[in-house]
Amino acid sequence: MVIKRKISDFTSIIGNVAQTNHYQVFFDGLSPNLMSHLNSKGVNRRFVIEDAGLLCSQASIPGSSIADVPIKGNFQGVTENFAHTRIFTSLPLTFYVDKDYKMMKFIEHWMEYITDGSQEDKSDPGYFYRMRYPRDATSGYKADKIKIVKFDRDYRKEIEYTFFGMFPKTMSSTSVSYGSANVLSVSCTFIYERYIAGKETSISKKTGISENTIPSKNQGIITGSFVSDDGQQSVPINFTN
Repeated sequence: MVIKRKISDFTSIIGNVAQTNHYQVFFDGLSPNLMSHLNSKGVNRRFVIEDAGLLCSQASIPGSSIADVPIKGNFQGVTENFAHTRIFTSLPLTFYVDKDYKMMKFIEHWMEYITDGSQEDKSDPGYFYRMRYPRDATSGYKADKIKIVKFDRDYRKEIEYTFFGMFPKTMSSTSVSYGSANVLSVSCTFIYERYIAGKETSISKKTGISENTIPSKNQGIITGSFVSDDGQQSVPINFTN
């Protein structure tokens, strides 16, 4: 049965929707050798961690799908479907290019690092590409802990995605032309092994709010102690995160 309702009944719902233009991207988890390679090209760690994400002018909330297989014969006349693999979609990101072109160098030389395992001179006629090993604590090319945080203008609510095993697959061609000046941008498609929806920090796990978990009444309370100014007494404290 449809119940007649006033427009005012929907105000709290329609007026409380999320908007698309409040988000931030964070890059982290690159291996030491990869960071050293980028640094040799003029892209230092500070730019990667602090500036690269701020230059991201367009991002996408990740999607995924589940691959299934049909099973026939368990029940007469019935076809059942069972899941066997979770498939993650690629992640397209678009970045503004700074005047030092560090953003373009960041992506270009990350991809160069992946395919430059031969360590030979590229101008040599016999140069060849050899892929590096993806997972290595020192020299791997896949990055962990890359994040997209989607929040709203009041900063009260947010949803966080953390990507593991991420690396650039495609860097699109960038057009330049005479005429009116526009902001130069570069687009790149990243692929990854998996993502976690929700916070995944150590404190979120300790307080029971990781991966979008709603804490129970007793969760979210952090206990500890501090020492008084005279250094003689340890006072217990607790507060709600």
